[in-house]
Amino acid sequence: MDDAIIVLNAGSSSLKFSVFIMGERGLELHLNGQIGGLFTKPRFEARRAGIVIDSRDWSESEHIGHKEAIEFLFQWGTQGPMEGHRAAAVGHRVVHGGLEFADAVRIDDEVIGKLEKLVSLAPLHQPYNLAAIRASADFRPDLLQVACFDTSFHRTIPAVAQAFAIPRSYSEEGVRRYGFHGLSFEYINSVLPQFDAVAATGGIIVAHLGNGAGMCAIKDGKSIASTTGFSALDGLPMGTRCGALDPGVLLYLMDNHQLDARALEELIYKKSGLLGFSGISSDMRVLLSSRDPRASEAVDLFVYRIVREMGSLAAALGGLDALVFTGGVGENSAVIRSRVCRDSGWLGIFLDEEANNRGGPKKSRADSRVSVWVIPTNEELMIARHTLLLMDR
Repeated sequence: MDDAIIVLNAGSSSLKFSVFIMGERGLELHLNGQIGGLFTKPRFEARRAGIVIDSRDWSESEHIGHKEAIEFLFQWGTQGPMEGHRAAAVGHRVVHGGLEFADAVRIDDEVIGKLEKLVSLAPLHQPYNLAAIRASADFRPDLLQVACFDTSFHRTIPAVAQAFAIPRSYSEEGVRRYGFHGLSFEYINSVLPQFDAVAATGGIIVAHLGNGAGMCAIKDGKSIASTTGFSALDGLPMGTRCGALDPGVLLYLMDNHQLDARALEELIYKKSGLLGFSGISSDMRVLLSSRDPRASEAVDLFVYRIVREMGSLAAALGGLDALVFTGGVGENSAVIRSRVCRDSGWLGIFLDEEANNRGGPKKSRADSRVSVWVIPTNEELMIARHTLLLMDR
């Protein structure tokens, strides 16, 4: 039965995968996992219902890149784990869709050519997304492939909110605010009516807080502002990314520390954020448990920037009806949620501390003007939904 949708998320050194099948309640997760350590010491692990069902390690001498990883996955899937199901399509997470792609799209040679032209806008992500697309097409040319973009959900942001005050010629070639984490925001937007139907039609801020972090203002179901901009570096400090940074700092580092473009790239993508500022860790759990004052200062900065951005996004919305926490930190750290809501009380956000420390999605008090929720994100399911829609067409 050709009823399985494979979702692939390719990074620089990893390939995450999920398999969805059509069940009685629609798309259901059948299994998932990843191959990590590509090009160095690869390791494969697959899970079903959270339980490891298979794993494998390769030696450092074996060359396992994206092409070899995808060939292994397809071959492995036909040997038992997919019994009773056959792949019908592959949905790919693609970081950048540029100005053209406002929706998921069937992949063909023309689309691949357009995605190649966007590599300069996302040089640390787009090449690996394309590598997975090419490898899948080479190994299974019979399968429908679909590209789902992290930027698409933000194509509704007004032009004035996309613009930088730089010479217009640069804007016309694509230097503008795009916004990222769109698949996560889109998923939250799609399920929020199940939790708060009234707020879902008003002004919402979704805080996707994790190793990568961003916030989005949604009004009437559409993105109207995002903390991330031209790249996924902007906005909040993240695990290893700097967040909002005065461009004068880069000029200073170039002039006084002789850092070139590649050294700056390494600094602001991999050595900054919570890791760089604390000098301890990029992991919020480690920082919250540490007694080192540098750890608490890094947490203070993270919370401060969230609260600052909250005010900015609320202004863009013209009022706030709901706040949703998602992502690894947003879903799991009651401490961060508590501090953010406490410092945002002027917006009418009043957290129920007891609810915040136990299960259940709603975290706000009855007298809170803004409802507060914790809703786990599911970017993989969002990709599978887009893929299924294009299959049906």
